[in-house]
Amino acid sequence: MSAHRQETVRRLAAPDIAARKGGVPIVCLTAYTAPVAAALDDACDVLLVGDSLGMVVHGLPNTVGVTMEMMILHGQAVMRGSKKAMVVVDMPFGSYEGAPEEAYANAVRIMKETGAQAVKVESGPTVPETIRYLVDRGVPVMGHVGLRPQAVLVDGGFKAKGRDEEGRQKILAEARATADAGAFAVVVEGVAEALAREITQAIAPPTIGIGASAGCDGQVLVSDDMLGLFDWTPKFVRRYADLKGAIEKAAADYARDVQDRSFPGVAETYYAKKD
Repeated sequence: MSAHRQETVRRLAAPDIAARKGGVPIVCLTAYTAPVAAALDDACDVLLVGDSLGMVVHGLPNTVGVTMEMMILHGQAVMRGSKKAMVVVDMPFGSYEGAPEEAYANAVRIMKETGAQAVKVESGPTVPETIRYLVDRGVPVMGHVGLRPQAVLVDGGFKAKGRDEEGRQKILAEARATADAGAFAVVVEGVAEALAREITQAIAPPTIGIGASAGCDGQVLVSDDMLGLFDWTPKFVRRYADLKGAIEKAAADYARDVQDRSFPGVAETYYAKKD
């Protein structure tokens, strides 16, 4: 045996997540940078490099302007920072809605250039065919039904879905089609509690809810929302920290110490060597 052999931690993969259906709930958070991925890794089963990074990190008004290059750059960072959690990278708007062959080329590029274990697509009416095309060619795919952020310009905003019978039937059909196409898990966003439970019971892959009640097989939140980095958060978010307040206080303390010349002090200063 090589003296240079290194012990490695096996990452979770699509079969591990699929096997959690009806079991211990799946823990998922978004991650966009290496240090945050490292901090979240132990607690999470899945780290989602969401296209929400366009809004959260880059200050865009929605996710429509996110590019393949942005997703790959952040996906690479999250892979470097994590060891255990499965890393799933969102396919950005425009990268999978056309010909399945184009979607496959983009998915392969994401997986090759980041090393991520899967991609995620928003499962609109025409997408299940593409999911099947990708899965048949070795690309693990996570689906996404309900409120679809990439459709914000069509929907006229971020609005809860499936709250009337027509909407309920449409989303339920999309969830079933996504599952039948081979998705190993399905994110369910912004739907009524009864519909989330119905979808969870109706499809074989585990559901991961965001604003979709505790009736799903797991949960995902945007980490920056959960950590309290913004003044406003959606109804479905529970804040587990106030990092914005902590950062503001740290910055104010730093400014005070710089201005009164107490920073840098002796401990933070280099001195010439004595003879």
